[in-house]
Amino acid sequence: MLLNISNILFDLDGTLTDPKEGITRCIQYALERFNMVIPPWEQLTWCIGPPLKASFARLLNTSDQALLDLALTHYRKRFSEKGLFENALYPGVVSALDELRSAGFKLFLATSKPRVFARRILDHFKITPYFHMIYGSELDGRLSDKGVLIAHIIEQEELDPNATLMVGDRVYDIEGGKENNVMTAAVAYGYGTRDEINTAKPDIVFETITELAQTLLFKPR
Repeated sequence: MLLNISNILFDLDGTLTDPKEGITRCIQYALERFNMVIPPWEQLTWCIGPPLKASFARLLNTSDQALLDLALTHYRKRFSEKGLFENALYPGVVSALDELRSAGFKLFLATSKPRVFARRILDHFKITPYFHMIYGSELDGRLSDKGVLIAHIIEQEELDPNATLMVGDRVYDIEGGKENNVMTAAVAYGYGTRDEINTAKPDIVFETITELAQTLLFKPR
């Protein structure tokens, strides 16, 4: 199934790193600015993955763009100073990226997170060199839709969709990949529930990133 893959697009949150503490604390910080009753962090994990503006629209029960932009401004203030470092690599990420890059795969980051923050996170964990290019959304919201982002990467890098794999933990990653006719792999350890993953119908599901790397490298498990 994966014999022809030479390009791998990786989601960030819930796939390479566990950003739970940083994202949920920054959302709580933003909501506090609106004098709201603040949900506990465990009730905010559904916000990890989709575009943040859509999450705030649901949390604030509004479509007022000025209000949503203000919520993003509050969120980004704390996130840029502290939240992006309240994060952890999942086990096996470094060795998997190293083996895949060494084997000749072209690796790209494909995250809905603003690219400026994504690069700082990769730099913080010292995994930037494994990627041929880092792609993410812009602060004005452009490229926050995963399907649009993947299309942009394919165009910019002149990738063959038939040789490209999108790896992520949420339905947005799988649907975005399918929209662009690339193969899709879901990781089961992130923030997508098993029901969400099953409904999205990825081409393949991996329990760990080590399993993903071993499969792509045709190593016995």
